[in-house]
Amino acid sequence: SKHPDPFHTLREVEILDAKTREKLCFLDKVEPHATIAEIKNLFTKTQGKSLKDEDVLQKLPVGTTATLYFRDLGAQISWVTVFLTEYAGPLFIYLLFYFRVPFIYGHKYDFTSSRHTVVHLACICHSFHYVKRLLETLFVHRFSHGTMPLRNIFKNCTYYWGFAAWMAYYINHPLYTPPTYGAQQVKLALAIFVICQLGNFSIHMALRDLRPAGSKTRKIPYPTKNPFTWLFLLVSCPNYTYEVGSWIGFAIMTQCLPVALFSLVGFTQMTIWAKGKHRSYLKEFRDYPPLRMPIIPFLL
Repeated sequence: SKHPDPFHTLREVEILDAKTREKLCFLDKVEPHATIAEIKNLFTKTQGKSLKDEDVLQKLPVGTTATLYFRDLGAQISWVTVFLTEYAGPLFIYLLFYFRVPFIYGHKYDFTSSRHTVVHLACICHSFHYVKRLLETLFVHRFSHGTMPLRNIFKNCTYYWGFAAWMAYYINHPLYTPPTYGAQQVKLALAIFVICQLGNFSIHMALRDLRPAGSKTRKIPYPTKNPFTWLFLLVSCPNYTYEVGSWIGFAIMTQCLPVALFSLVGFTQMTIWAKGKHRSYLKEFRDYPPLRMPIIPFLL
């Protein structure tokens, strides 16, 4: 008789929590040639899939005894609170620089006003943008997830508040110089900003109407009679396209480097979100329109 191969004896693998040393899982009959990636997959399978709040027990692939696993996600905070904090901050911070409150630009400039029209227009546009966001958070958006980790609010606020202060410092500075091409550049930029703000709001309304109150059903968004929603023909997330467009308009209007950098960072992050949303649409809907791109028509 052949001797059994000592290197092919099936192994047993125990997986422990790195912090608590608590046993999470015991895998028997693991091939000795299994890679760590394969062991990770086996572990994931034993942990089951994450469940939604509306999942019905009867429809889950379980017998008469169901084993559910609890995962502590850490301190959570509601999405509404997150957005209100994120957006109220930039609104307030920008106005501190606009009104030139003491200790910002030097004593002789306290509570003085800029002589350039574009500075006042920029303040109106910036304030309008964040007031719109606050109102949308309260009255338009429907959040499929109720909460997010508390630590995220600190990261997000650092980003929004920090950039608002950086932009506002330069735009409202006593030595600020208006754009190179004067009134023409400002008018063109204002038109871009206003069109994109209207477009962004139109998309948010279309997405809201797609999901009835209280339900979590997902549908493919399509253009409506509103021309601003026609961008749905070419991109999966036109709300992000319009959002980026707004900030590009604001950057052209103010001709300010921190605004351009804020637009670039925002565009990078929104592209990641748009690609994720696009992937989930393709996965969920077999008849998803093939012409659509995540954020930029025909390109990206």
